[in-house]
Amino acid sequence: MTQSVRSGEELDVTKVKAFLEKHLSDIPKDEPVQVEQYYAGASNLTYLLSCGEWQGVLRRPPFGPLPAKAHDMKREYGILSRLHPVFPLAPKPYILGEDDTVMEATFYVMERKQGIVIDQSLPEGIQATEDLGRELSHTFIDTLAALHQVDAEAAGLHTFGRPEGFMERQVHGWIKRYERAKTEEIPEYEKLKKWFLDNIPADKETTVIHNDFKFNNLLFSNDLRQVKAVVDWEMATIGDPLFDLGAVLSYWVQQDDSELLQSTFPTITKEPGFLNRRELIQRYAEKTGRDCSSLHFYQVFAYFKLAVIVQQIYFRWKNGQTEDERFRHYGQRGTNLIKYAWKFLNEGE
Repeated sequence: MTQSVRSGEELDVTKVKAFLEKHLSDIPKDEPVQVEQYYAGASNLTYLLSCGEWQGVLRRPPFGPLPAKAHDMKREYGILSRLHPVFPLAPKPYILGEDDTVMEATFYVMERKQGIVIDQSLPEGIQATEDLGRELSHTFIDTLAALHQVDAEAAGLHTFGRPEGFMERQVHGWIKRYERAKTEEIPEYEKLKKWFLDNIPADKETTVIHNDFKFNNLLFSNDLRQVKAVVDWEMATIGDPLFDLGAVLSYWVQQDDSELLQSTFPTITKEPGFLNRRELIQRYAEKTGRDCSSLHFYQVFAYFKLAVIVQQIYFRWKNGQTEDERFRHYGQRGTNLIKYAWKFLNEGE
């Protein structure tokens, strides 16, 4: 869903229009560019550009100082350029913008994919049923399985990751990110940190991974029977597919989960008919033939990784780098997720 552009995040429409006319042949020269903003994301900024009948989507980093190597638009553009031909659910990128006369940051423009977004509830007029919940669950996890079947080397995607030592880098890297953004002391964090460092999984198979695969990053057909697009590829890389599946499970809330987890990331998956996490794992294993018996580490780490992402956003808000009031309560969300990760480690499902 798009809305008017937030204050402080406006684009210079004249410069953007000139850039589009210079690089894309199908831009109407006698039509103005209209700009709206997608509000759902909490990281990179995403805008809908409309010019006559033409539409595209522009992605750029947040305004203000940014962590090193974060929000790399050139890398995201490169991944989509190679992924789209072999996995058409990924949007087709049109053009990379590195001209600082247009804006102070690198950006890119891609095709606009259209479809229904499912987040906390079904679209108005669609009745929740056991059959629909089960069908959506299958479509969702089968799409992830299909992504993990992409031949990264044949597609030229193998250069976008370093398979050797993937999980070791992830563990050390996310711990460092958290400690740079930490705003309070949480006893459970030190215990988690030690456990992670003592139990890093050995390198195994690597595939293309999305790294943020969840319902509101998928666009569905109007009848909800198929996925039309997968969006938000900023964290995509080449890595352990179980790392991706662990992230999926961290977002997958079910009916018997604690109030802490349900309130932190409310989602459609607790509605009737949706698979529970164990069933989702089983479906994925059947579709891919992968051994998922070691998933516990990946699930615990996924809750921690979510806590880090939330904490980084809160840190930016607390330091005045964004005025978006959605982020005021992200500090408590991060704390809740750290505590839940420790609880999940010791109690499991």
